[in-house]
Amino acid sequence: MASRVLIVGAGLTGSLCAHLLRRELAGRLQLVVWDKARGAGGRMSTSRCPSDPKCTVDLGAQYITITPDYAQKHKVFHDELVAEGILKPLSAVVEGMVMKDGSSNLVTPLGVSSIVKYYLKQSGADVQYERHVTQINLRDGKWEVSCKSGYPEAFDAVVLTMPVPQILQLQGDIRKLINEKQRRQLEAVSYSSRYALGLFYEAGTQIDVPWAAKYITDNPCIRFISIDNKKRNVESSDMGPSLVVHTSVPFGIEHLEQEKEDVQPVIIKHLHTILPNLPKPKEIKCQKWRYSQVTKAFPECPGQITLHSQPFLLCGGDGFTHSNFDGCTESALRIVETLASQLHY
Repeated sequence: MASRVLIVGAGLTGSLCAHLLRRELAGRLQLVVWDKARGAGGRMSTSRCPSDPKCTVDLGAQYITITPDYAQKHKVFHDELVAEGILKPLSAVVEGMVMKDGSSNLVTPLGVSSIVKYYLKQSGADVQYERHVTQINLRDGKWEVSCKSGYPEAFDAVVLTMPVPQILQLQGDIRKLINEKQRRQLEAVSYSSRYALGLFYEAGTQIDVPWAAKYITDNPCIRFISIDNKKRNVESSDMGPSLVVHTSVPFGIEHLEQEKEDVQPVIIKHLHTILPNLPKPKEIKCQKWRYSQVTKAFPECPGQITLHSQPFLLCGGDGFTHSNFDGCTESALRIVETLASQLHY
């Protein structure tokens, strides 16, 4: 009988984990993916303009940087996504980008969430959104997982890939499974915080700047601006341009507990000091990233930790490696390696 495995989090680690488990243990698993959001992507999210779904903007990760140490190690993953047309080399001008020797950048023509959606589709998993996990309990040799809404469900194994502070907020038997040393280590994992703003424009709107994206160093609020369609090198006459703004981390921390509606006009005001001739957008989307990027990972970056082995309860994600494509890939590989060791039968 197939083992029922739940992956909590439809971001990069969770989706790739599902894809690799399907490949490794096809027919032996019933894969389920839950996410508390309304769609896939996690911090690799692509937001659609409410009035024109063709017009999109990446509010999280902007491009994939491949460093020399991972270029060979994860070559099969990079090559697969390039072959599928999901990734292509970044050819647009990004002012102020600091590149390490031997590194390269790839962009997503269809938006960065297309990576996650590809892996989820390949996995064949039963993907359910707006499932906010609140409790995990051990019942008759299985994990009983409860959400804010709906009935609890039973699973033979559970993989948690959400940010570490959200793992620590879970109630139930999971609290007793985290020993004192692990709790201290988990509590020490830290993240930067920032806001992202997506601006959507009417078709035919011109944004006259000589770059596709730019790092800003002399503004107290804004750190990065991208003309998103230009960055992806996808320009269309029947689709308006989109622009994304990322705030600096100090600004994000300072305004973290404020409402998005109060912070948005502050960011817009700063944006107009940098781009005074910017046309008026038709729609604006504001995103608060409380857990943007890992600033301090779990000790020794193990990729995953096992809280319970029979039945399996694992934690993974960039909190156990580092915040980029290859960090999440490394975590997914460690999770699958651990699960496969028990589920190969």
